[in-house]
Amino acid sequence: MKLGARILKTGIAIILSLFVAQLVDSPSPVFAGIAAIFAVQPSIYRSYLSILEQVQGNLIGAVLAVLFVLLLGNNFIIVGLAAIIVITINIKLKLENTIALSLVTLIAIMEAPGEDFISFAIIRFSTIMIGVFSAFIINLVFLPPKYENTLYNKITYLTEEIFKWIRVTSRHASEKNHVKNEIERLKDILVKLDQVYLFFKEERNYFKKNDLVKSRKLVIYRQMITSTKRALETLRKLNRYENELLHMPEEFRHTVHEQLDFIINHHEQLLLRFIGKTKVQSSEFTDVALDNKGLFHLFFSQKQACSEEEEMVLYHAMQVIAAIMDYGEQVEHLERLINSFQSYHKEDNEVKIEENTLE
Repeated sequence: MKLGARILKTGIAIILSLFVAQLVDSPSPVFAGIAAIFAVQPSIYRSYLSILEQVQGNLIGAVLAVLFVLLLGNNFIIVGLAAIIVITINIKLKLENTIALSLVTLIAIMEAPGEDFISFAIIRFSTIMIGVFSAFIINLVFLPPKYENTLYNKITYLTEEIFKWIRVTSRHASEKNHVKNEIERLKDILVKLDQVYLFFKEERNYFKKNDLVKSRKLVIYRQMITSTKRALETLRKLNRYENELLHMPEEFRHTVHEQLDFIINHHEQLLLRFIGKTKVQSSEFTDVALDNKGLFHLFFSQKQACSEEEEMVLYHAMQVIAAIMDYGEQVEHLERLINSFQSYHKEDNEVKIEENTLE
């Protein structure tokens, strides 16, 4: 089993929070460790947002705990009522992410009031904040995430899987239900891919001069994901209407195979060219297969020649053709973006990707 960076960061944050709590002679260092668990975040920017929210949430929990104990005591019914109010306030203030830690603060303070209750409450609150700040420090300095690496490698992995099944399915060499199950698996990966893109988008640059490069990369990665989605949709249509395509003329099916191979090869080369692993230009592929316009005209020539009985088959084939054409247009748009990116301040736009970063 592979240990991810977040797992390691959580363990180190707990160690640091317990160490600091014991160093300052806190009577309940365990609360610092609990707080650290809640405060660990997947990115530095989210950690920054989290610490702002956690401070507010903990203040809400601590203040209400003190008020309820001083006014009503710490009966278990009172504790439950206070918890309801804490949750309500957090939701009203749009601090839903801090509810769990706010409740920990509330219960930690209300569970054992004594003669010097205010001092006790301050100590408990401070102990919990030690955990929050310890997690923030670990997020800041330990194993900073490389979301661009993860994003690119996930995109290439997903596209390679899709390409494999498109090639198999378009040649009718696959089992329909098995491909359907693979499509569902690939959809799940695509959902996670969108999350990684969001993490990369949230990453903040330390230097202003990198903002423009980052914004241009975001546009390209967004288009990479869009192109991948269109490839997956093409695979889905190929699998769904496989039998209908078998009833089309041999010349038509051969042209569809050629066009799909052309787009897939083009897409593969663009992903490699983006990171400087190939300098092949798309013009070298233009004679390999018909373009979308040619495929479109061929489809309509089939329509004119088909009988009434064949119209339904042609209608379903039209959906496959539309998916292929849409996919091809998205890949062409990706090429324009990459060309623009690589021709603009080449020395600043170098993309360095470490392979096999699939956390």
